[in-house]
Amino acid sequence: MNVPLLSVRDLSVTFRVRPGGSPPWVRPKELHAVRGVGFDLAPAETLGIVGESGSGKSTLARSLIGTVPATGGRALWQGRDLLALDPGERRPLRRDMQMIFQNPLGALDPRMTAGEIIAEPLVTHETGLSRHEITLRVKSLLERVGLLPEHTNRYPHEFSGGQCQRIGIARALIVQPKLLICDEPVSALDVSVQAQIVNLLRDLQRDFDLSLIFISHDLSVVKHIADRILVFYLGRVMEYGATRDLVHDPRHPYTRALIAATPVPDPAVERGRPATGLEGELPSPLSPPSGCVFRTRCPLARQSCAEAVPALQERDDGRFVACPFG
Repeated sequence: MNVPLLSVRDLSVTFRVRPGGSPPWVRPKELHAVRGVGFDLAPAETLGIVGESGSGKSTLARSLIGTVPATGGRALWQGRDLLALDPGERRPLRRDMQMIFQNPLGALDPRMTAGEIIAEPLVTHETGLSRHEITLRVKSLLERVGLLPEHTNRYPHEFSGGQCQRIGIARALIVQPKLLICDEPVSALDVSVQAQIVNLLRDLQRDFDLSLIFISHDLSVVKHIADRILVFYLGRVMEYGATRDLVHDPRHPYTRALIAATPVPDPAVERGRPATGLEGELPSPLSPPSGCVFRTRCPLARQSCAEAVPALQERDDGRFVACPFG
């Protein structure tokens, strides 16, 4: 493996929140959104992060970008700890780490044209460019993401959801970053458009030599783009390894449940599959289960699972699993 572009070690994010309806004198509770997460990301590699809504995936992404403060751990970006930098020291690094958001239309300023939206990072980070140079780069990138140069003068409400996401991708790429963090980039799109955006991201990754962090609740999407997958549940890593190994031979019960819940495109096969899935609801992160956080929904759970948090241990095949019985 190449020298990591990004190395995350024991990253944690904790919020202090007061439960809804509580009087002001009630002491806030600690919500551990991310607990002790670690991974390496190599240049031009894609890491998929999968888990249910509310598991902490987006919080993890935002802590790396810097919009949510981490409360512990390290995030080494080419040897520099991002979490130890103050905002002024971090500002020059922002162009190297860009983000694509879940709601394509909501992520774009409705008062700006597509051309202005895409050009804005250039105006911020490359102040020496002329207006003509900026226009040429914007139109070139618009074409590269599958839109037309004449779209520069249209406003976000004049585009479809898929087209808005293409504009968001162009905006992120205009400053030529090294890492693109994609936070549920296709979950709000139709299935046919999802495939187009995923294929576009794969092509752009190759052409721009990008590293990707691709976040989704849908394992069937992630497995088509990720080199490795990190399975997330209530702020903790359940399993982490190469995509092929994890999809074809899942070790953690939660990973198995996610795969069992993935639809099969053949209707005849899908009808013949046994009804499987996760039982119960995701516990509240304000009061997670003791020991293994997945134990309340796990078919393999036993008394010992409630007594201690299982360590994320490396197996012989190089993957990491947080379950002694998987």
